[in-house]
Amino acid sequence: MSERKAYLRIEGGKEIELPILSGTLGPDVIDIRNLGKHGVFTYDPGFMSTGSCSSKITFIDGDEGILLYRGYPIEQLAEHADFIEVCHLLYYGELPTMEQKQGFDSIIRHHTMVHDQVTSFFKGFRRDAHPMAVMVGVVGALSAFYQDSGNVADSHHREISAHRLLAKVPAIAAMSYKYNTGQPFAYPRNSLSYAANFLHMMFSTPCEEYVPNPVMVRAMDRIFTLHADHEQNASTSTVRLAGSSGANPFACIAAGIASLWGPAHGGANEAVLKMLEEIGDVSNIPKFIERAKDKKNPFRLMGFGHRVYKNFDPRANLMRKTCHEVLNELGANDDRLFQIALELERIALEDEYFIAKKLYPNVDFYSGIVLRAIGIPTNMFTAIFAISRTIGWITQWNEMISDPEQKIGRPRQLFLGPKKRDFVPLSQRE
Repeated sequence: MSERKAYLRIEGGKEIELPILSGTLGPDVIDIRNLGKHGVFTYDPGFMSTGSCSSKITFIDGDEGILLYRGYPIEQLAEHADFIEVCHLLYYGELPTMEQKQGFDSIIRHHTMVHDQVTSFFKGFRRDAHPMAVMVGVVGALSAFYQDSGNVADSHHREISAHRLLAKVPAIAAMSYKYNTGQPFAYPRNSLSYAANFLHMMFSTPCEEYVPNPVMVRAMDRIFTLHADHEQNASTSTVRLAGSSGANPFACIAAGIASLWGPAHGGANEAVLKMLEEIGDVSNIPKFIERAKDKKNPFRLMGFGHRVYKNFDPRANLMRKTCHEVLNELGANDDRLFQIALELERIALEDEYFIAKKLYPNVDFYSGIVLRAIGIPTNMFTAIFAISRTIGWITQWNEMISDPEQKIGRPRQLFLGPKKRDFVPLSQRE
């Protein structure tokens, strides 16, 4: 940590000394924790300039297009590791040895079954209930079934809860889909990998054996890896804030799922598909480009640009490659939406307007096409995101609980309401 100081000078002559903290990567941080003692607070809607915690998990440099999990570039992990390795890396801090991976993989495989009584919860939902609505309820309810690991101050209890959540959230998501479609639930199979098991639970029926396609399994595994964690985003911050009160991890992850469900957070890939459908044909792309450039037109090209990445999204090229692999396997490289996406990307990247504003394709631009090709319905897209992000949420939660500087979250406010006034009896009010 740096010994440098910053000074805040307030009109009237008061000067406040503030320490400057330096991390291993990224910009320096001005420590404002003691501002309240001086009778002032900062005002930062959306926390755009506020660091809410210290973390060793994920680093993003949006200007340079860098995403690191525990120091490892996302490009290397998505190409050379599988999701279980990435989960081990995120939670434990290091890539596993062969023996560690086999042990961790075995634990997760043998935790995939949910308590049989959980299945009765689904009957309380309408058949057309959104999968995310179901997941918020069912994941939160897990705390009623697994009370043997409820001490959040115990690191072993936290680890057991992490294993259970990582294993059971895919099963709950698949059950939500099956309930929507009227098909019987498919039990997990311990012989299958994490991604293959999810596809099995989604698409198998008692009528015939389901054999997951290795290309689809690899694509699903890569999607899980690319979305596993993304620093202090809205849903992760929600998990941390909920957890700061000492709430159980199942409730915290349910809170994260609820936050992710918001269309401004987890619904971008679905919005891309809707946009591509609206464009309809490659020949219509130029007029949609012009609409996007018109400041008076509310239309925006979905899947371009990112709140964090002001350069390229490092995940986008990997998803583009995955899209080619999946469509080639299915013999669908002439897929209409994929062809529109390719041409839209080409034109936008050559247009001076998009270049000047650094509006590059992000990971969501292609992930929706991949999920659609695999057979995932659009109402399940955010549920897939939730499966991916569960490891990030539970890792961030565990780090927060372990942090000696952790306090219950309590943001301040700039109050703009009425000053103190006296109550007037009803009979005397005009």
